[in-house]
Amino acid sequence: MKHPAALHTPLSSRLLVLALSTLLLASCVSMREYESLQSQYSQTMKSWSVTKQELQELREENAELVRQSQAMTVAMSDLADARRECEATVASINRSYAALQLRYDTTVENYMQQLTGKSRDLSKVNKLLEQRTRELNDKERAFQAKEQRMLAQQRDLESRQRELEQNTQQATQALEAKNRELEHLRAAVEQALVGFADKGLQVVTKNGRVYVSMEDKLLFAPGSWTVSGKGVEAIKRLAKELQEHTDLNIMVEGHTDNDAYHGSTAVKDNWDLSVMRATAIVKLLLREGPTIDPRRIEASGHAEYAPLRPNNSAANKAANRRTEIILTPRLDDIMQIVAPQR
Repeated sequence: MKHPAALHTPLSSRLLVLALSTLLLASCVSMREYESLQSQYSQTMKSWSVTKQELQELREENAELVRQSQAMTVAMSDLADARRECEATVASINRSYAALQLRYDTTVENYMQQLTGKSRDLSKVNKLLEQRTRELNDKERAFQAKEQRMLAQQRDLESRQRELEQNTQQATQALEAKNRELEHLRAAVEQALVGFADKGLQVVTKNGRVYVSMEDKLLFAPGSWTVSGKGVEAIKRLAKELQEHTDLNIMVEGHTDNDAYHGSTAVKDNWDLSVMRATAIVKLLLREGPTIDPRRIEASGHAEYAPLRPNNSAANKAANRRTEIILTPRLDDIMQIVAPQR
């Protein structure tokens, strides 16, 4: 490829010669020759324009080649630097390899020495292993025996669990039956004592028991433990009903207000008074209900220490002065289901 400057000079000369020739001949040539020359001139100008364009492209191509050459020079320099780094790395790796080889040879030598020493202990280890194996077999047999016992215990527990679930179901049914009986008892007692509700008598069910609560205005005169006529009538009706229920425990509790009681006989305070009133009701129940088992009945006194209401008014004190007859169904059959005797 020629340099752009070499192409430029001959072309300019040709164009100049052609232009001068055209001027010299313009006056002495014919019109046909002139037109021919004119056509040649036009063609020459077009060729010059194309050549000029090619020249410009060649210049640009030359500049690009120069840039590529410079870039290749830089890349060659970088490659040279990378090569030197790689050579240094290879040298370092070779040195590390030599050091590792030395360590490996030393380790192998030490291992062989240890192996020689260990081989002497191998027979001892084998004997110990045999002993441990025998011990392990003994422990395994003991474990199997223990496992058999545990399986037997598990079967026994499962049997007891089934029995307990069955007993629980039976106890639940029995308790539901007791609750129905208790409600029937409450209704029967309430019916037997109908007519006394407005005289200070109340029948309620609470905590699996029937409470028959009678205020002192129905049973006793102030400071007395002798049952009044209305009280006797109420206790007669209650005793008649209780004779129909032979599976009840009967608790009679006497209560007073907090007004101090000072007696001149053996009954000296509220404790004595509450106990005497409870005892009087017990005796009356047993007299009017001769078939009631005395072993199922008991009396107690609480004085003023179990009030229903605060002792801060006459109405509250009147409510606190009461005798409660607590009827509790006997749960022996249910307890026998829950915890049977073995």
